Amino acid sequence: MTAPKRKICAVTGTRAEYGLLYWTLRRLAADPRAQLQLVVTGAHLSPVFGMTVDMIEADGFTVDARVDMLLAADTPVAIAKSLALAGIGITEAFERLEPDLVVLLGDRYEILPAAQGAMLLGLPVAHIHGGEVTEGAIDDAIRHAVTKMSHLHFATTQDHADRIVQMGENAAKVWNVGSPGVEVIRKLTPLSRAEVEARLGMALRPTNLLVTYHPVTVGVADPAAGMRELVTALSRFPDASVVITGVNADPGNRAIASVVEQFAAAHPGRVAARPSLGSLLYLSTMYQSSVVVGNSSSGIIEAPSVGVPTVNMGARQDGRPRAASVIDCDETADAVASALAQALDPTFRDGMRTMVSPYDGGDASERISQVLLTHPLDGLQKKRFHDLLITRA
Repeated sequence: MTAPKRKICAVTGTRAEYGLLYWTLRRLAADPRAQLQLVVTGAHLSPVFGMTVDMIEADGFTVDARVDMLLAADTPVAIAKSLALAGIGITEAFERLEPDLVVLLGDRYEILPAAQGAMLLGLPVAHIHGGEVTEGAIDDAIRHAVTKMSHLHFATTQDHADRIVQMGENAAKVWNVGSPGVEVIRKLTPLSRAEVEARLGMALRPTNLLVTYHPVTVGVADPAAGMRELVTALSRFPDASVVITGVNADPGNRAIASVVEQFAAAHPGRVAARPSLGSLLYLSTMYQSSVVVGNSSSGIIEAPSVGVPTVNMGARQDGRPRAASVIDCDETADAVASALAQALDPTFRDGMRTMVSPYDGGDASERISQVLLTHPLDGLQKKRFHDLLITRA
């Protein structure tokens, strides 16, 4: 008798998260042992953020449930209400789909109600990208909360794996698989420069800057203040072309988007701003870029593997390991301009040739998918807290 397929349900709410899940989803969809289920929510379903559910379907995946959750406002109260809507919709999707295992990635607020719904329905959860630290964002607390509601853990570095164990998780259920984002880069066939220009609708120049800036959600009163400083710094490099990717759906995103729109409108032909580039165009643009600048994790994790220096602004990514190609700076125009000049300096760029990224690893999707397909699920729900031996003075 043929064994029943294992129903594995992945939840995705953002373009970046989907890009990191892509190869794992592709492997599961092609494996006869699995029945892949896909729940799509959050920014994927919003025209404001590029309606990226269309990209998922264009990649050949079937969307089994669409869960609308985003309210019109971008205030903290509106985001909290959106989480409540997500909790209802995702839990209803789980009830209908009856998965054997739920797969979640990262630390976005859309993932928290998915973990909560799985927990209350008694569904085991596999979590990717746990154990990391981002001190400048509420994502930090969400990530650790999801870890404690999960049962199988896939970390991107050994330090992250050790931190998951430090949180009381069973070391036998924690795997250091390397970065899914770096795997995407290794498997990518980038678009040519001409193809990138055609898709952007803008000619690139000898110096090209790729910009992503998201709200800092801890300890910042004005979410757009950093973006205003950033565009002031970018104005000091008039010979550079600038490609700006859309802001995420965190509280305060509208104020940042407004600054971006005004800057792009004031510099036609030199600045291209897009709600979403998609993984292929984004990484292809990164290959054509001189510097990645902003406060996105892609500048910390993916850019070093492309060989492009990063100017990382502010505290949003505090706590993540860095390659030598990452230049940290304050969120002031002078500091950003100085860091950009350093990143463009030939001496600095020559020094990157021997750089090693802390996120380089093996075939993450292969290792993740094999555990998802073969690990026994019976008994996962009953978790012990695994205490570490603590020596007190």
